[in-house]
Amino acid sequence: MKREYDFSKGKRGPVIAQTGKTRITIYIDDEVLEEFRDRADASGRGYQTMINEALRAYLGKASRPVDEDTLRRVIREEIRKVG
Repeated sequence: MKREYDFSKGKRGPVIAQTGKTRITIYIDDEVLEEFRDRADASGRGYQTMINEALRAYLGKASRPVDEDTLRRVIREEIRKVG
């Protein structure tokens, strides 16, 4: 190992930037975290991955505003039923 290193062109941060994920800090109830950890241990998966999947599933179930295409499709289906 060299006695001195030149860090004049060095940059702070990770060596390889991650894409698609962001590190955050959140507070989760102890019971909730423990349950995720227990389930993760039982399934052989990571608890953070399971939390991410649970959040994705929740977002998928959340109602979205009706867009124009959906509204037109529903109206056409209802007109066919009536007429």
